[in-house]
Amino acid sequence: MLLLPTAAVVAIAFTDYELGARSLRFVGLANFAELLEDRGFVTSFRNTAFFVAVTTPVSLFGGLGLAMLIEGGTRGRAVFRAVFFLPVVSLMVAMATAFQYMFHPTIGPVNAVLRTLGLVGPNWLGSSDSVMWTLAIIGIWEQIGFNMVLFLAGLTAIPRDLYAAAEIDGVRSAWSRFVTVTWPLLGPTTLFVLTITMIRSLRVFEIVATLTQGGPNKASEVLLYTMYSEAFTFFRMGYSAAITVVFLIAVVVLMLLQTRLLDRRVHYG
Repeated sequence: MLLLPTAAVVAIAFTDYELGARSLRFVGLANFAELLEDRGFVTSFRNTAFFVAVTTPVSLFGGLGLAMLIEGGTRGRAVFRAVFFLPVVSLMVAMATAFQYMFHPTIGPVNAVLRTLGLVGPNWLGSSDSVMWTLAIIGIWEQIGFNMVLFLAGLTAIPRDLYAAAEIDGVRSAWSRFVTVTWPLLGPTTLFVLTITMIRSLRVFEIVATLTQGGPNKASEVLLYTMYSEAFTFFRMGYSAAITVVFLIAVVVLMLLQTRLLDRRVHYG
């Protein structure tokens, strides 16, 4: 179910196959050579890297902060868990209408709030300078609740007697307890959340397809949207498969780097 489609994609990446064609021709590395000269691909790769670099740390540490606030609270835990987890179960295509209204340059509530503060809001989704930042904000909103739930699971797995032992040893402030007990024991959870968040960020597609379609002037085009456009708009399946192979290589490299660099520092209780 997984290996055969992957092998088929890799094989097609070395051909000139077009969707619907009855024949194909082996072209070797021609598709990959074209990628290096394609400004559109370079732009989409850069935009994807930007999206990952912004959404990953913010949603990771934001999810950790929310989890610790909820875990440390005494009232309303279930309500806050449901509220922050709601974006995870929301259909992003359906939420696109809400985001288009919120970030509308003239009637949107975001710019309305900025005007009350004496500031001029940008054209969030229509400007090349702000569109990727806007998509990153939406991506953070989408992922932070999922990360919060994972960190809540990690926090509940930490034995309470360790905090009591730390307090006996003189660790009394909240920050000291976090540094000496909570953060080290959250190592496996943090590594898992980091891996999942980076993969989810690399796979960004829905918000681009529904809100910007890669515009304006390809300023928000990402790898998966370029892959989709080449395959189902221009019917260049071979070229799209080459983009897919590059995408898979990027995912594997990131996972290997995380495993080699971070796994050694993780404390598995």
